[in-house]
Amino acid sequence: MKPTYRLLTAFCCLGLGTPLLRASDNDIKDNEFNPVNTGVTTLSITPDARGSAMGNLGAATDPDMNSQFWNASKYAFGYSTGGLSLSYTPWLRKIVNDIFLADLSGYWKIGSGDNQALSASFRYFSLGEVSLNSGSSAVQTINPYEFALDVGYSRKLSEKFSMGVVLRYILSDLSYEDTSSGETNSPANAFSVDLSGYYVTYPMVGRNECQFSFGFNISNVGTKVSYDHGANYAYLPTNLRLGCNFMFPLADYHNVGIGLDLNKLMVPTKPRRSDYDMDTTEGQDAYNAAEEKWQTMSPITGIFKSFNDAPGGFKEEIQEISLSLGAEYSYNQQFFARIGYNYEHPNKGGRSYFGFGAGFSLNVVKLDASYMLATAQSSPLDQTLRFTLTFDMDGLRDLIGRRRK
Repeated sequence: MKPTYRLLTAFCCLGLGTPLLRASDNDIKDNEFNPVNTGVTTLSITPDARGSAMGNLGAATDPDMNSQFWNASKYAFGYSTGGLSLSYTPWLRKIVNDIFLADLSGYWKIGSGDNQALSASFRYFSLGEVSLNSGSSAVQTINPYEFALDVGYSRKLSEKFSMGVVLRYILSDLSYEDTSSGETNSPANAFSVDLSGYYVTYPMVGRNECQFSFGFNISNVGTKVSYDHGANYAYLPTNLRLGCNFMFPLADYHNVGIGLDLNKLMVPTKPRRSDYDMDTTEGQDAYNAAEEKWQTMSPITGIFKSFNDAPGGFKEEIQEISLSLGAEYSYNQQFFARIGYNYEHPNKGGRSYFGFGAGFSLNVVKLDASYMLATAQSSPLDQTLRFTLTFDMDGLRDLIGRRRK
């Protein structure tokens, strides 16, 4: 691959290449295309195969080992004493073969009464090898990466409701040094917190006991990141996720769950030059003042500002909400089939796709796989695969106990 194209791909996968994803959509006017810009956008990438197969869904689904990303408060309702999960995603595999996301997640129930859980996860995103060019020749090769390490605590506050909190450290290393100009780019560090809640109840529908759950997760509330020694700052992808899920039995050993998630980035919208008359001094001054205000705004202020700052008003604010709709079929909790759809408005990036997946579970090990089929043929996200391997501690303990006997 040519070095210049390789570098473009690297920035594309960080979310800076959003316009590439809508290149085939000729119906969008330039003054209407206005995605929300953030730093460390890899924090928003789904790590596990189950959630991605259902169209990026997980705020209110049954607890599993990967709940740290979706809603850590679900761990308090976990069916097992603990577990560990390893996920791997070859990212943008249609274009390159060395960009990937790896995620390790797990939890452990603590205390008496099965009401509390500690959890942790580590996610590592590698952009592979990137060549920086000066003219037509490569002058430097770098290996940029990002990782996040977090720990969480969740607790039942009643028989039906739990809450959780997650503390996260983030490192984004895109650093380089231009020997010809002396320009440098430094690693970015940040800290953030997630706050989540999960409610579950078991209504009777006819003669069948069903399960209805609701969940929310406010994630990545934290400091800004800077790659140029504080000259410019970027917001973390602070996100509000709301979800509900309804699970009902079809027959003995056969269950179906249907879920819906809504997502909104709680990040202020960056001012656009197209909204100002840049041919006049007054317009340039107004734009510069608006951009400076956006740059210096605190993340907490930006969260509240994000609900009413879109240039297109309420209509555009609604466009910033992405939707995930998915379903999961299970047989005896051993075989799983999943399908889902994720929708993002074309004016906000248009990263919409269908998800498909399956899973197989034994007493100790569970293997899940998913496949993404983008609605736009030109999308580099098309044909994305994910794999998740899960280990259940209760099953492992039972297996060891039987062998000892």
